[in-house]
Amino acid sequence: MQGERPSSVSSFAAVNVPRYTSYPTAPNFNGSVGAARYGDWVARLSPDATLSLYVHVPFCAELCLYCGCNTKAVRRRDPVDRYVKTLSAEIGLVASHLKARRVSHLHWGGGTPSILGEAGLQTVMERIAGLFDLSALREHAIEIDPRHASPSLATVLARIGVNRVSLGAQDFSPEVQSAIGRVQPFDLVRRSAQMFREARIHGLNLDLMYGLPRQTAAGVARNADLAASLQPERIALFGYAHVPWMKKNQRLIDAAQLPGHQERLAQARVAATVLTGHGYRAIGFDHFADPRDELAIAAQRGTLRRNFQGYTTDRACALIGFGASSIGKTPFGYAQNAADIAGYTRAVQAGRLPAVKGIALSDDDIVRARIIERLLCDFSIDLDQLARDQDFREELSALAPFADAGLIRIDGRRIHILEPGRSFARLIAAAFDAYLPASLTRHSAAV
Repeated sequence: MQGERPSSVSSFAAVNVPRYTSYPTAPNFNGSVGAARYGDWVARLSPDATLSLYVHVPFCAELCLYCGCNTKAVRRRDPVDRYVKTLSAEIGLVASHLKARRVSHLHWGGGTPSILGEAGLQTVMERIAGLFDLSALREHAIEIDPRHASPSLATVLARIGVNRVSLGAQDFSPEVQSAIGRVQPFDLVRRSAQMFREARIHGLNLDLMYGLPRQTAAGVARNADLAASLQPERIALFGYAHVPWMKKNQRLIDAAQLPGHQERLAQARVAATVLTGHGYRAIGFDHFADPRDELAIAAQRGTLRRNFQGYTTDRACALIGFGASSIGKTPFGYAQNAADIAGYTRAVQAGRLPAVKGIALSDDDIVRARIIERLLCDFSIDLDQLARDQDFREELSALAPFADAGLIRIDGRRIHILEPGRSFARLIAAAFDAYLPASLTRHSAAV
């Protein structure tokens, strides 16, 4: 971290840091990784490697004002149908480079994946099933906009093997929903959840947000209560990242209506109190799970992981991303597809992998990635176990203010994030980010 050290606990919340769904983080990707290099990386994966697949759909019926995803509003069917064809072609192209075929996790994200339509979803899934071994598939998840859920969609998703849906609830207050351009009453979300359960898709995630315009701590507490009443197995509580210099749609949000850093911290903490009061177990710094859920069990056993979907039980050797802007991860590095749909399409039509940027992992990157992941998953690390030969004196010195504030305990080369410090876990982990000073302005507030 650079600049003046925060002088109080509340001031820690104002510092910008990554979410660390990867390390190095995406702002540090560069053009040194393209089609040829990524192709070499996936070809080098062992035939015995277990894969995780991610399918990105960069379309929505309308764009929510708070959205920070790689997506665009589309009202005509033609672009979506063309995307289904290109996506299917890319899947075949990537598979032609791979010796590995066994898949343990499959995730559809966006955007709004269901915008592909029932036929489009089945077409893409048939392509995947024809090229990969899904016999060991443990989790098949999809992100769902409750406003576009239907019984027929639920039936199709169950038919293609989906066993977990993630409903984007965000907030249940009409005032907040109006401010973010996403009106969806609680009863609509409740009916959506019921549709998927009736289709025997029993894994239910609910996404909530804090830090949105017009939100209050009392309103966020009510959101948490209502969310718990739906009895989802998992609840994610994300802090809104206001980055209007990167996302034009966020410029329509009145910044004067956004809660300040102290209020954001209060909202995060009151939601956590409500959810744990309902019996959910806190997982990492922004997830909550039923104690019987495998995410909670993994956290208890020290096998929790973190990837682009957040906290996960996914322990696959490599993540293969399909679709515009999707990111793949191999033991050798990260590769990201072209974000513009036209460029992505041209590459696939020319028979080239559409990867346009990424980063090769150095030995130092691998060590630091492990340290950051374990801090965010376990809230405790032993540097002698993770990096015996590295000094890290500067990093330990940078953590001194957190120890002084009672947020962490440092015992030699052991670091323990204490209960009050869990809200600041990203900021604490950032002490080990060697790239951060060059990309501070690209990230959101720590809490």
